[in-house]
Amino acid sequence: MSEGVDTVGLDTPPKLAVDGLLDDPQTRIIVCCGAGGVGKTTTAAALGVRAAERGRKAVVLTIDPARRLAQSMGIDSLDNTPRKVATVGTGAAAGGGELHAMMLDMKRTFDEIVEAHADAERARAILANPFYQSLSAGFAGTQEYMAMEKLGQLRARDDWDLIIVDTPPSRSALDFLDAPKRLGSFLDGKFIRVLMAPAKVGGRAGMKFLNVGMSMMTGTLSKLMGASLLKDVQTFVAAMDTMFGGFRTRADATFRLLQAPGTAFLVVAAPEPDALREAAYFVERLAAERMPLAGLVLNRVHTSGADQLSAERALAAAENLEEGGIVDQESGKAGLRDAAADSPDHASGPSSAPSSDHYPDHDPDDSPEVDEITAGLLRLHAERMQVIAREQRTRDRFTSLHPEVAVAEVAALPGDVHDLAGLRAIGERLAAGVPAGA
Repeated sequence: MSEGVDTVGLDTPPKLAVDGLLDDPQTRIIVCCGAGGVGKTTTAAALGVRAAERGRKAVVLTIDPARRLAQSMGIDSLDNTPRKVATVGTGAAAGGGELHAMMLDMKRTFDEIVEAHADAERARAILANPFYQSLSAGFAGTQEYMAMEKLGQLRARDDWDLIIVDTPPSRSALDFLDAPKRLGSFLDGKFIRVLMAPAKVGGRAGMKFLNVGMSMMTGTLSKLMGASLLKDVQTFVAAMDTMFGGFRTRADATFRLLQAPGTAFLVVAAPEPDALREAAYFVERLAAERMPLAGLVLNRVHTSGADQLSAERALAAAENLEEGGIVDQESGKAGLRDAAADSPDHASGPSSAPSSDHYPDHDPDDSPEVDEITAGLLRLHAERMQVIAREQRTRDRFTSLHPEVAVAEVAALPGDVHDLAGLRAIGERLAAGVPAGA
């Protein structure tokens, strides 16, 4: 069992001790990963706030395009430069902790790499190249690669003792691990080397190679890509010649950083079949890559403070109310009403109808309208209990496949998290590890 995990029992998964993870000075990087839309950004931000207020000097790197992180922290905007959150981690109670936050600017990060590894003239040529501009702005895998590049840069600066990464909102959680290798393979692959070959050979031999060995391929590529695009690609490749190996080298170095002690992965999921299936794939992939998994954060778990009333009983009670008060028979009220309706005195007219004084147990609020509202509330409760049961079955299926994975369940909040108070509430639920009221 890894550090930061408490065993609860044989029938439940081990509890993820989030505070133990945050407080451990050996923990230097936390990566929040998972499928899109499961709350990775909120989880990363809440962890950052809690870590800073427990004395860590933390930075949160987000790739969330919705910019919710800046708003929730009271910052006008986030960019490629870490910005200090002034209202977090201040005062003696914070133990000297600080929180910084930033949002990955994919293109700016790519530009920084070019500017750092090419001379000024070549850098200008690369940055102005149309193919480079398309590649840096949205080529498949670029965002994930640049997230790793930025993580490597932050770790190398050593300005923070904890880096929390919110991974890109990819279709698949595995894209974060796969895309950098794919982009690195492309930039260092056979296609690029073929395009580089004429420039490398040079002189008459180069022209001969281009005219004889490349003419057929160039003609084909011109038809597929267009002559203008092919020229842009070849110009880009010639300018980037000395840099291609560096992309693969840095990607491999960051990959090793993710495997190293001090890194902890948190797989974030919602209690839904697709999200937990994706989480299971990611857990298995992390194990295959020998990457340290801290546990699973199960977000937006539904709870009820009246879970002793089952869905079946709530539905039965609602049906009884809707059928005319059968539910009151045990207290005698329904029987009294029925007897009054059938009695001769009742038939003689309204003036002889018994008043509430005849029946001390009679509730003046016991009306069809109240029954209807009560039945509706009972049905809502039954629906909530059915959702809770379904989420429990889904979680149990995940646990049966991965009983060793520590779990922290975070109860769903009534609304969206949009400020520091909401992030602190999420942090408290993360630290508790089980939903409030469960």
